[in-house]
Parts: sequence; structure tokens; C-alpha cells
Amino acid sequence: MTQNFAKLHEDVCFKRSKGKVIWQPRIDCWITDKLFDHGELPGIYKDMSKVDIYKELGCSARIYEYNDCFYPIYDDTIHFSKTVDGRSTEHKMETPVGTVTRITKTTPSSWAELVTKEWVCNEEDLKVFTYIESHTNWGWNQEHFDKTKAEWGNLGAPTIFMPRTSMQRLYIDLMGVEEAVYAVMDYPETVEEYFDALRECHFRLIDVINESPIHIINFGDNIHSGTLSPSFFEEYVLPEYKLRTERLHKAGKFICSHFDGDNKGLMEYYQQTGLDGVEAITPVPQGDVTLEEAKENLGDMFLLDGIPAVYFDEIYPVEVLEECVHNILDLFAPNLILGISDEISSTGDIERIKLVGKIVDEYNAQFE
Repeated sequence: MTQNFAKLHEDVCFKRSKGKVIWQPRIDCWITDKLFDHGELPGIYKDMSKVDIYKELGCSARIYEYNDCFYPIYDDTIHFSKTVDGRSTEHKMETPVGTVTRITKTTPSSWAELVTKEWVCNEEDLKVFTYIESHTNWGWNQEHFDKTKAEWGNLGAPTIFMPRTSMQRLYIDLMGVEEAVYAVMDYPETVEEYFDALRECHFRLIDVINESPIHIINFGDNIHSGTLSPSFFEEYVLPEYKLRTERLHKAGKFICSHFDGDNKGLMEYYQQTGLDGVEAITPVPQGDVTLEEAKENLGDMFLLDGIPAVYFDEIYPVEVLEECVHNILDLFAPNLILGISDEISSTGDIERIKLVGKIVDEYNAQFE
């Protein structure tokens, strides 16, 4: 493989590609599920690393392995520990204002762990996390950057996703959706105080990001309009996006956010966010929007991904996948980082990735 995908990736993002787009599917689910179920990958992929698989597929990678270049630095008043008891693990954070715990449990279906007790169960727990965010700084790991770049080479440009904002932080990381909604209603002042501390913590992270050689930044929010209402988005998420993007754009960063699940209820806000693009919008028949609706609401913003993951399963004829790819190119190029919304599943046909790559190569050839 001779193509420099890292250069093309940045050229596309910063509109230097002269019309070319990039094919950048994510394949982690396909790899990890098959390894968990069978202990090895099928066929020619059996002994390959993930890097080798991308090279065999002839496509770019979205290299979020760069995430570990940034790490939280807690002051010496915060102590983290964990205790393993059979299949359960208790995670504990001790602070001068209280102690919080989370319990996770291994499952028989994947390497992922199930959360059986959330970090935050009441107002006092959230106050502890306000303290934690207020006493967290961020560091840069040059050694990890160099190691990751050496491992992945030119398969893609350095890329990271930031920690989640406001409501998404409560929903996914700390409380769960139901308890977070109750928290906003029952103790709104404490929630606002937490969001203020979280914002300042993330501003400190942005200061480190802006000094780094990583130029492509994702907000890893996993926004789903089935759980995040328009009113919550307007009040709690949209202001954070505007503040973040303003700071990151001053340093010349390309910024997107991960909107998966349903999108229809929040599409009208895309162009108000300050984002350059939106990642993982999933069209019908898998999601709740059409490609045309996505284009209407994105305008000249970038689409990252766009192909429903189900089109890589054999229940859909390959012609359906081909038609979808051509439609996405017609609608979104050149403001397009083509990928799978969200990832190819463990039941997908990995060889179809090569087919999409051929279509993209033929499309890009006109701009040579």
C-alpha cells in the first residue's frame, strides 16, 4: 500500500484535497467479537494485527488510539482504587468531600463489563464529582504519540475524541439516563455547579490539545435524540459546543461530534454547534433519517461515515451497498470522510470494505 492516507485525511478535513474524499471504516467490533467468540480471526486475517488488516483492506483508519496521548492528572487529595471480587470490580474514588464507587461485572457475551452500580446515585455523589473535576488537570504523553505514529504510520492522521459534555457525561459516564433526568429536575443548582466544574476541566484539556500536533478532534458524546430532548440539547449541550469549538478553532483544529442512534429530533441544530462535521449519522433502514435529510441539515458541514452498517451484511445485496455509496458521494463530496455508521458488525462481510474502496478510488481518480 503506497497511498499516504494520513496526508489525504488532513487534506480532506482542511479542504486541500482538490475534490478527493477518503474511505475510513471502523472495524473494531468485527475484530473484537470474532476474537471473543472464536479466539482467532477468519481466513487470511487469522494472525494479522489491526494495522495489518487495514493495510490488507487498502483503506484508511480513524486512529483513536491517539486518545491516550492525553491523561488526567488528579491532585494528591484524590485517590483511586479498585477491588476485584470474582466477576465484579468495585472502582473507588476518595476525596476530602466524600467517596464515590462504581461496580462493574464481566459478562459471558463480550469483553465489555456491565455497570451494576453507577458512580453517582444521589446529590452528594455529584458534589464529589464536582470536586474531582475542579481538581483535575491534563498532561501530554509524547512517548505514546511517537509509539502510536510509528505503529500506524500513514494509515490516518492523528485523531482523538474528547470526554463527554454535560448531559452526555451524566447519562453515559456517571448516572444513567433516568437518574440524570431526575437530577436535573430535583437538584438543578447542584447539576449546574457540576457542569461549570466539568467545563473548566475540559477547557484545561483544550489548552493541552491546542498545543499538541493532533489537529482532528471529535467530541465523543454518542448523542442520541431518543434520550436527549431538543430542550436539553439547547440548554445544556449547545452552549458547551459553541464554547469548545470557539477555543479549538482558534488553534486551527477540525472538530466533529459523534451523533449515533436517532438523529431526527436534533438535526436542526447541526449548523448552530460550531462543528465542522458530524460523525456516525446513521441513515435508514438502520437509523431514523434519510441521506437527503442529513444533507439538508448539514449544509456544507462534513459528513463522517454515512453507510448503514447493515449494508455490509449479506442480507442486503451488494448492489444496495454500491448504490448507497454513490448516493453519498453525490450528496456530500468533497466534504466527506466516508465510513460505516457506526461500525461493521461481527456478522458483516469484511470483503465488502474493499468494494467500497474501489468505488472511492475510481471517484478520486478524476481529480488526479
